[in-house]
Amino acid sequence: MKSITGTAGLNGTTFHYEMAGLGPPVVLLHAGIADSRMWEGQFAPLSKWFRVIRYDMRGYGRTPPAAGPFSHRDDLAALLDHLGIERASLVGCSQGSKTALDFALAHPQRVERLVLASPAVSGLPYDGPPPPQAEQLHAADAAGDLALVNELEMQIWIDGPYRAPEDVDPAVRALAADMNAIALANEGVGTEMPPERPAAGRTGEVDLPVLVIHGGLDTPRTVAAADFLADKLPEVQRVVMSGLTHLPNMERPEEFNRLVADFLRG
Repeated sequence: MKSITGTAGLNGTTFHYEMAGLGPPVVLLHAGIADSRMWEGQFAPLSKWFRVIRYDMRGYGRTPPAAGPFSHRDDLAALLDHLGIERASLVGCSQGSKTALDFALAHPQRVERLVLASPAVSGLPYDGPPPPQAEQLHAADAAGDLALVNELEMQIWIDGPYRAPEDVDPAVRALAADMNAIALANEGVGTEMPPERPAAGRTGEVDLPVLVIHGGLDTPRTVAAADFLADKLPEVQRVVMSGLTHLPNMERPEEFNRLVADFLRG
């Protein structure tokens, strides 16, 4: 596989991105506990059919943060313009899925299809119980103990509510912790501006095919968001990957790739 690695100075920071393949454009948007390395199992396989772009959002991986207000959806628009891409399919995970959905509502003419993995939805309330680590996480954050914050977030998102750390592939857990450590170190630099009209009140406007994927053992909050999207989106498919939590593409990449490729080629 031949790939292109580049940087783009946009919106006050310098984005790191990679591209491979010659087909229809597909952009991979990573989770808030990760960076573009989470797509290692997707980047080359999907490039057999698509022009695949993955990048580190600001404050993640190799893209530094920048002071001041910003929006990930505006950053995505600027990157697509820089790459000369008028229209693409978007594959987002967690925070990346929220960005993808918000972007599709702001720029419907620029999005072909959406894959929302482990979804989050802007403006969607959640009144369920917090994770059992919530109090300890708050205390660790207040004390500036980023190592403990990272471990607790691994318990919440990677182990999930129903698994122990030893139930998770150690390589997956180690990479997730490494990616999240960078995100935590950059947290608080810059302020993300929410959309004026959040997606939770606009699902009826999503006039394109959507695939929702999530792990069967993910957090109740994520499952609630998937329930909401499956009920409210006009044209939606939903797949539950049993036994998995918040980064299902990293734990069972071949299954995830098949689901995504079949949907995007549909």
